[in-house]
Amino acid sequence: MNKLMNFLERYITPFAAKVGNQRHLISIRDGIIMAMPLIIVGSLFLIIANLPIHGYTEFMAHLFGTSWQEKLTYPVGATFDILGLVISFGIAYRLAERYKVEPVSAGIISLAAFVLTTPHQTLFTNSTGKTEIISGVLPINLLGSQGIFIAMIFALLSTEIYRIIIQKNITIKMPSSVPPAVAKSFSALVPAFTVIVLVWIIRLIVGMTPWEDIPNMISTWIGMPLKHLGGSLGGTLVIVFCISLLWMIGLHGDNIVGAVMSSIWLALMDENRIAFQDGKPLPHVITQQFFDNFLNLGGTGATLAIVLLMLIVAKSKQMKQLGKLSIGASVFNISEPTVFGTPIVLNPFFMIPFILTPLVLTIINYVTMSLGLVAAPSGVAVPWTMPIVLSGFLATGHLSGAIIQIIDLLVAMFIYYPFFRMWDKQRLREETKAEQKDKVSALS
Repeated sequence: MNKLMNFLERYITPFAAKVGNQRHLISIRDGIIMAMPLIIVGSLFLIIANLPIHGYTEFMAHLFGTSWQEKLTYPVGATFDILGLVISFGIAYRLAERYKVEPVSAGIISLAAFVLTTPHQTLFTNSTGKTEIISGVLPINLLGSQGIFIAMIFALLSTEIYRIIIQKNITIKMPSSVPPAVAKSFSALVPAFTVIVLVWIIRLIVGMTPWEDIPNMISTWIGMPLKHLGGSLGGTLVIVFCISLLWMIGLHGDNIVGAVMSSIWLALMDENRIAFQDGKPLPHVITQQFFDNFLNLGGTGATLAIVLLMLIVAKSKQMKQLGKLSIGASVFNISEPTVFGTPIVLNPFFMIPFILTPLVLTIINYVTMSLGLVAAPSGVAVPWTMPIVLSGFLATGHLSGAIIQIIDLLVAMFIYYPFFRMWDKQRLREETKAEQKDKVSALS
């Protein structure tokens, strides 16, 4: 086991650290985070419109009329249906910041590029049941979650072109008498023109292919395979294993893997949200909430289980004290005090349970939700810091979501127990030896 830990520390850690610090991945993560306030606000209105309380719907209809639910979905659409636009701007903004070039112009150019990739037409079914093509409109679905992956690609592309042109000083120079705000806008003229022309040419070329438009092409070649990876049990098990392994060597696995997969899980979440609003069966089990609210109980590795073991069965003073110090953070799913305080990082005692526990919880939750024994995440964006039981109920809109979290926690405690006992006994032996040594020193 020690040889394995040494191998990981020597060869895997440097590579993973480079990946974790890669500016494009960090920009994707931070750009998506910029959209989180809108997602949470929209989710609050979605919860209010669909509270699973007996008689609630009739009570609200009596107070506000029969169309009260439809009116509550206005803010839901205003937040979720522009996710692609917000993320397009956010990723470009964050990447430009890392290149130390003007970020607002980069974000605006990225927005224009994203809208240019979107077909300006949509299908419309009229009252007679006939489907027509309506031109001169932007499909709202492609501006929302379905456009996230396209927004991500063209945000990176447009910002790279923008920063190269700016850094090579290929800009329109304005006299010093011109106000700085005006000068900045003109400095972005050349990169904006270059990006727009390039994306326009790409759109024309793709239009001559069987895919007809850029979103359809990207969805076919990249989006669907990644959705299958991120939404399947097998793919999720691989992802969960990688996250846990990265944490074991001291790296933030969620941030590293999430930078690649968060856009996929967000899109799956929104597809569930749309189905939930329409009263249809939920198409996906794996979403962002599946990870945040059903696997990461107390943080990555379900470390709330370890903290509870510290409080309940620990004999050593160190583990008892750490349990008292960590419980507050762990309740809100912050695992760093436990991971680095125990420590779990590079600790052979905890390598097996820290990796095994999330894998077992993934299987339990996936199977029970797929069979309909537990409600799947409904598309409501519950913050990852929400304590368990409450988060399970809000994420699924059903009591079964809270119950499965309690079962998950008990399973996690069962897996961790023998390994924790070994670690605690070792700590106790060391404390006893230290106390005996102190007594001998005091007598002498």
